Amino acid sequence: MSDPEDRIEKLEAGAPRRKQEQAKQANKETPARERLKRANRDLARQLERTNERLARQEEENAVLRARLARRAVGEELEGVRPENIVWVLGSGRTGSSWLSSMMRTLPDHARWNEPNVGKLFGHFYYQRTLQGKEHKDNFILASGFRKTWLGSIRRVVLDGATARFPELAESGGYLVIKEPHGSLGAPLLMEALPESRMVFLVRDPKDVAASALHVSFVRQTPSTPRWQEAEEQPEEFVRMRAKDYLRDISHTKQAYEVHEGRKVLVRYEDLKADTLGTMGRIYSALEISVEEGELARAVKKGALENTPEDKKGPGTVRRRGTSGGWREDLTPQQVEIVERITAPLLKEFYA
Repeated sequence: MSDPEDRIEKLEAGAPRRKQEQAKQANKETPARERLKRANRDLARQLERTNERLARQEEENAVLRARLARRAVGEELEGVRPENIVWVLGSGRTGSSWLSSMMRTLPDHARWNEPNVGKLFGHFYYQRTLQGKEHKDNFILASGFRKTWLGSIRRVVLDGATARFPELAESGGYLVIKEPHGSLGAPLLMEALPESRMVFLVRDPKDVAASALHVSFVRQTPSTPRWQEAEEQPEEFVRMRAKDYLRDISHTKQAYEVHEGRKVLVRYEDLKADTLGTMGRIYSALEISVEEGELARAVKKGALENTPEDKKGPGTVRRRGTSGGWREDLTPQQVEIVERITAPLLKEFYA
């Protein structure tokens, strides 16, 4: 190979690394005044969200207290129906926010955004059992008492859903539970609620890693450990994200394979290429009747071009919304790390 060609090849190979360095440098060079303004805006948004959350929690607690009072006097209680719960499971950065936001705009639908109930029980259960710390008599989630604590998980989900969405309990509508970060506990959730429906969402793990790397710079500040890890050890950051993806998708796959209820496997790439067609396939598989016109309206509302300008593009969480962007965002070494760790999933879903 000639020297010019060799130099061109080296420049092309180093492009993703330069992009990462440029993004970090741009952040470092932000004037102090701009950083202060951004910090103030972030603080104001956090305060607003906190106040909204406290108000919502008070409403939920009031509903729950009323339900408990009725239960105490023996009145029959109605709540969100387990067969009307639709889980969206998989892993973070797979498009679950986009998919669930389209679903919640449909008539008689609502979304419970990341209750982390799967993380609560799944992390505790699997970490204890993998470390050999399960005691057959003492451990609260011991296998000998499985039916008991699965019933508790069921009640936590159904009571929590009814307290938050009493209108669905009355109307008999559908509750979409977006739970990507709780997918470690997917087998437990589906076993506790076998009547519920399931969407198993997957995405090319290289795009997942690239998106996670980008988001760490958008959502974090230079003083946070996550930002520092992404900046100083990007290969290690990508390695850990790939391992998390393998774990989450493997547990979701396990739940999907044994679940006898209504379920559907969806690739992000298919959802992106033919959103309306894929949405139709999802609802057909879940056996939920929705008019095509309603699906079309939900798809149009969720399209990237209809997203507010300040919530999309460079410097935002919804930066690109495409498939294959990892080719520009990851270095060859980072690509090799992800492909090696997630090889079984790539072979099964993307061969």
